Amino acid sequence: MMAETERVYTIPLREVKKAPRWKRSKRAVYEVKKYLAKHMKTPIEDVKIATDLNEAIWARGAEKPPARVRVKAAKFDDGGGEAEVAGERSR
Repeated sequence: MMAETERVYTIPLREVKKAPRWKRSKRAVYEVKKYLAKHMKTPIEDVKIATDLNEAIWARGAEKPPARVRVKAAKFDDGGGEAEVAGERSR
């Protein structure tokens, strides 16, 4: 499948703080999918996240997900979307 569009997003995860501490990384995965579904105009069930993005969110455990995450998202011709961690920022 060819990617129709490909963009880099910085997704804020401040909504995650509203979840119980032990559910925060799970909520972060949901928030990433919700954000991408909205911005790529595709149903949330068609948004897939790559293993590296999932591991980046869960890296510090269930209680301490990152405050924001940069993702490279691609939307395919069939309407589905996929996201992976964007390249590391140089400071």
